[in-house]
Amino acid sequence: MLAEMDSKKLALACRALADNKKAENLIVLDVREVSTVTDFFVIATGSSEPHLRAIENEILDGLRKEHDLKPVHTEGSAQSNWIVADFFDVIVHIMKADVRAHYDIEGLWADAAQVKPTATRKKATKTE
Repeated sequence: MLAEMDSKKLALACRALADNKKAENLIVLDVREVSTVTDFFVIATGSSEPHLRAIENEILDGLRKEHDLKPVHTEGSAQSNWIVADFFDVIVHIMKADVRAHYDIEGLWADAAQVKPTATRKKATKTE
């Protein structure tokens, strides 16, 4: 499935795409040492239902167009205030702030290392 990119590159691509739509409090957690379920979590906050949908669409459309990747499964919706896109090795969580605070994924996975974006990282763009 990830023929041209490893799971870390995929996680960072998801982060960059979410950043394109001004997702807030973007975090990438490396859970490889503490989980056998997946390699990375990408966690992003949206401010409204339309913002959540825009972030989701940017990630899903960008990965499909740029890398021919689709999630194995998606769950939730903007109306539920929590969208999950499962790319097997990377799980993307897009949530409103109150839902994110309530479920505290970062706290639950506090033993996971946080992956910082590189200072020279190029902003992801959709295929022109």
